[in-house]
Amino acid sequence: MPYHGWKTDSEFPCTGEIAISKQATRRERRSWWQRLSHWREDRQLRRLAVSAEQWQQALGDWAVYRRYSPEQQRRIQELALRLLLRKHLVAVNGAELDDHLRLRIAGMAVVPVLELGLDWYDRWQTLILYDGPFVAEHSWEDEYGIVHQEVSERSGEAWERGPVVLSLEDVCHSGQGDGYNVVIHELAHTLDMRDASANGAPPLHPGMDAAAWQHDFAAAWNDLARRADNDEPLPVDDYALEDPAEFFAVLSETFFELPESLQTAWPAVYRHLTGFYRQDPLSSRP
Repeated sequence: MPYHGWKTDSEFPCTGEIAISKQATRRERRSWWQRLSHWREDRQLRRLAVSAEQWQQALGDWAVYRRYSPEQQRRIQELALRLLLRKHLVAVNGAELDDHLRLRIAGMAVVPVLELGLDWYDRWQTLILYDGPFVAEHSWEDEYGIVHQEVSERSGEAWERGPVVLSLEDVCHSGQGDGYNVVIHELAHTLDMRDASANGAPPLHPGMDAAAWQHDFAAAWNDLARRADNDEPLPVDDYALEDPAEFFAVLSETFFELPESLQTAWPAVYRHLTGFYRQDPLSSRP
């Protein structure tokens, strides 16, 4: 006998049809709103007059940008402008943000999602720029239940629902050919956090092997720790050993900035990142 707390579907023969109809209506409303939003964004985009010279000044010295074909560079430019239309860039603490910096930050920000789409950034809306490093305060509880307060200077920080915070000084030091890029690093955290908390395992695409990802990233972590303990040359910054989330973020910036170093050290990890980002920096060189 069926449980009588709720009636069975046979007693409500139209319930499934009504639910499907409501879902379809919601999808139609979302589709209509998305079309309207895209139409407005396209109109705004056409009104933005950014010259080729301005793009060259903003990104022309960045080796990662120069790696892309002219067509891919045009896609980066369009995606960067769309990001600037969708997000709020706010300068605080005496930082000054001009059009050159806006274009440079946006250009760097969209490279990781060039083949993923801007929707991968839809969980945050505001990017805050500090003048110099910013001071972050965090509390954490140890295994004995004692709460500790920690104050530290940071070059950037990201939260699951935003904002993303960047040190303007570190932004200016990014993309100089040494593997460091705080913009890519912090936005990699936002990609990681799309699947629960930041844990070094972003939501993988269909067909990607999560078990292989975990195995190969763990092997790379152990290899990096061994190299650091033995004072050997490191293929990535040792800040990657802070935790799995930082490991993914550091490897992501290295993937774009110094792909040879990453591919040589851990080819399996490099293949995973090409699958996740749907890009192969080594094969896209002119």
